[in-house]
Parts: sequence; structure tokens; C-alpha cells
Amino acid sequence: MQPALYVRQKRELAELFGFETRNKYAISTSDRQEVFYAAEQRSGLWGWLGRYLLGHWRSFDIAFFDPRRIEVFRAHHPFRFFFQRLEISTNGRLIGALQQRFSLFSKRFDIVDDSGNLVFEMKSGFFQFWTFPISRGAEQIAVIEKKWSGLLSEMFTDKDNFRVSFQDASLPLEYRMLILAAAIFVDLQYFEKKAGN
Repeated sequence: MQPALYVRQKRELAELFGFETRNKYAISTSDRQEVFYAAEQRSGLWGWLGRYLLGHWRSFDIAFFDPRRIEVFRAHHPFRFFFQRLEISTNGRLIGALQQRFSLFSKRFDIVDDSGNLVFEMKSGFFQFWTFPISRGAEQIAVIEKKWSGLLSEMFTDKDNFRVSFQDASLPLEYRMLILAAAIFVDLQYFEKKAGN
């Protein structure tokens, strides 16, 4: 129930040489205590080909682990060229999803519960390149912000850092899971190198 979590992508040495590797993240509190780890699950030749040829359009799973390496929840991204989707589940039970919506000048996602009901909206305006507010109606309940990783990291790797701030302290744990998964989805959708680059 922290007011903010920090998502730090783990750098892989192979990325310095242009190879896309499995995405891995450390998730910590403001006092740098690591509370979760997240890692893309597809490895091997097929996983590498998918990352290299299809970029963020590929099908993949990201598992979220506690510090004892026990899986707490999982995010599944089905293969799609348009209107990306991320489905979040815990113990095999769907808890919700992020669904990209059509928008000309902004980045827009609906966050829905397990029945498909709209819970929150994540919308980043045209000039809000690194900020993704999450709202329930007119009330902002959380915000995802990309933080500067340093010149060399920004230029040569996919290593990104994000802060997830929860403005509504009463948010249930499952909604916090959806928002945390949204932070990683933002990274994969907008900051990972795309296929063919």
C-alpha cells in the first residue's frame, strides 16, 4: 500500500550491441526496498525472433514475483498490430485488462475489470510524452511518469525508469496490480525499440 513505486528496467549487456533481450524490471519503494520483480517469460530462439521481428506487437507474458521469487500475478499480451491489449491475472483468475483506444493526438487506454467494465482511463496528451495520468471520471487516482535514465542509457539501451504514484490511498490491491502492469505496458508500448529499427 505504498504511495509510490519505482519501476527500473534491468539493463542487459547484449543491448549495447543491438540485441533485444527479455525485458526484466525491479520494482521498489521510495526507500529503494525491492518489493517485486517482473520478467518477460518467453526465452530461447522463438522469443528472440519475436522481439526482433515483431517488437511490441508480439505475444508475450510478464510475470511479477515477490522478493522470494513467488509469482504474484501475470500479464499476458496477445499478438496484435492494432489496439494493443494487456490482460492481468492472479492465480489463473483474470482481474482486469488494459485496452488501447483510438485517438489521434493522445495515447489512450481503458482499464477494465474482470467483467469488462470500465474502471479507469489512462490518457496521455499530445505534449505529455513521458506522463500517463490515470483517472476515474474527473478524479486523477494515479500517474505513471517516465524518469530520465541518463544520456548514455537513453541513447544506447532500452533501460527505462518509471515512477507510479498512487493519489488514491484507498485503491484495492487488484487495482494497484492493474496500474503497476500499466507502467510496464507503457514502457513496452512507447519506449522499447520497435521491430525493424
